[in-house]
Amino acid sequence: MSDKLRQQRNVVVACYLGWTLDAFDFFIMVFVLRDIAREFVTSVTAVTWAITLTLAMRPVGAFLFGRLADRFGRRPTLMANVLTYSVLEFASGFAPDLTVFIVLRALYGIAMGGEWGVGASLTMESIPTRWRGTVSGILQAGYPSGYFLASLLYLAMPLIGWRGMFMVGVLPALLVFFIRRNVPESPDWQARQERPRVGFIATLGRHLPLTIYAIITMTAFNFFSHGTQDLYPSAFLGGQHKFSVATISTIAMIYNLGAMAGGLLFGTLSQRIGRRAAIVLAALLSLPVLPLWAFGTTPLTLGLGAFLMQICVQGAWGVIPAHLNEISPPDIRGTFPGLVYQLGNFFASANATLQSTIADHMGHDYSYALAGVAGIVAVTIAVLIGFGREARHQDMGGG
Repeated sequence: MSDKLRQQRNVVVACYLGWTLDAFDFFIMVFVLRDIAREFVTSVTAVTWAITLTLAMRPVGAFLFGRLADRFGRRPTLMANVLTYSVLEFASGFAPDLTVFIVLRALYGIAMGGEWGVGASLTMESIPTRWRGTVSGILQAGYPSGYFLASLLYLAMPLIGWRGMFMVGVLPALLVFFIRRNVPESPDWQARQERPRVGFIATLGRHLPLTIYAIITMTAFNFFSHGTQDLYPSAFLGGQHKFSVATISTIAMIYNLGAMAGGLLFGTLSQRIGRRAAIVLAALLSLPVLPLWAFGTTPLTLGLGAFLMQICVQGAWGVIPAHLNEISPPDIRGTFPGLVYQLGNFFASANATLQSTIADHMGHDYSYALAGVAGIVAVTIAVLIGFGREARHQDMGGG
């Protein structure tokens, strides 16, 4: 293996692990809500503010770390980002009260918001064009991979407690040593340092229609993912169908495996048929899965439906790291993809409340709320992407 090929492989490994471990640290929270509420003598609803603020602060992190990546390079910014979210995760395990805990989770949200955009730009600028589709799927598979790891760690909860789970979350800091030793700087970023520096606001202003389009599109994408994940295990499988913890955990692991497979499958497919075609196909294929996924009645039918649904949802998402970087203005590529993604996440943050409200008006039946949101956004994504840009042959300096 040549040195260049080895370095490109190391970039992919580092950025996949960066997003996987970031998601791992985030999803620890969803498993310990009741335990934190019990220790701080408060309600679960009060503790959920920690999740809300984590999500709300992600656009701030996308902007701050993105600007650092455009100014000082992708590699040092990614190292700083991983170290920051790891330390804040560790500190969360020592919070003396709910207020301090929520503040730490808000700060963690800033760090979490920065990782995806910086890692995606470093990867896409470092690898050959022919790899982009497959690697895009690999990168996006990091999110369900992190969820899967958090579900495995939860098995140790009786031994280490909720604080111990957050302390284990410091382990991603070790990734910094791998990045420092094995990951080179983006060749595209290095080449552009010889050119006159262009202001962020001026560049964004020249691409305002693209920016608005990308934010709207990523809002739909975040409704697609959160609308099929956030309420499904606890409210739908647990509350509505009364499944056991073991059954819910098993179904969750199964659909996360589907999510990983979908990202890799459609990411790779996008290299052959185009980014837009692959995304539209994945989104529309989710429609015939809706009856099985939302209206099944047994663990088998719902587990199968969830597995197929996440193949489609994360299949569409698996193309996004490549697609957003390809349509991004080159001078702000460290900032643009992560910022529009996290702004879309911010605008879709009301999803759980929306679906829950619909279910409340239907006698706490979540089936129509889940199917309605998922179906509408699937069609919306197909339309937005279908009429958008295709730029899979964009030169980004990776060879």
